[in-house]
Amino acid sequence: MSVVYVSGTFDLFHSNHLKMINYGRGLGDTLIVGVSTDELVCTYKRPPAVPFEERIAIVEGLKSPDIVIPQHTLEHTETVKKLNVDKFVIGDDWYGKYDYLKELGVEVYYLPYGKGVSSTNLKKKIYEEYLELVRKSDEHPIPEPK
Repeated sequence: MSVVYVSGTFDLFHSNHLKMINYGRGLGDTLIVGVSTDELVCTYKRPPAVPFEERIAIVEGLKSPDIVIPQHTLEHTETVKKLNVDKFVIGDDWYGKYDYLKELGVEVYYLPYGKGVSSTNLKKKIYEEYLELVRKSDEHPIPEPK
C-alpha cells in the first residue's frame, strides 16, 4: 500500500490544482493533501487571496483526497516520516527543491503547470484589469466651470 502526499497553497483554486491532486490520486492507495497555512505562505510570498480556512475546506470537498491536513513548513522530512509517505507531488515551480526527500526513499514528482492557469497569473490578470478600470474611470473630461 503506497501513500502519496500532494503539497500546495491552493489559492484561487483552479484546474491545474485539480489536475495535480488527481495526478497524486493515481499514484497510490492513500492520498494526503497538505494545504499551506497563511503563516507559512507569508514566509516566502504575499499572503494568499483566499484565507486558509476556505482553501482547506475547498480541498476537503474534493473526492480525490483521503486526508487533508494543514501544512506548517516547507521542510517535509518529518512529514514524510510520520505519515509513511512513499510519493511526494508538487508543482514544477518548485523543481529540485524537494530532491532531498529521495534520500529517504520517497519518489518526488514535479507536476508541470506549463503555460496554463496559476494563482499567480490569475492574481496578475485581476490586478491588471482593476488598474484598467481605474484608469478608465479617471480619464473623463472635466467640465469647465461657468
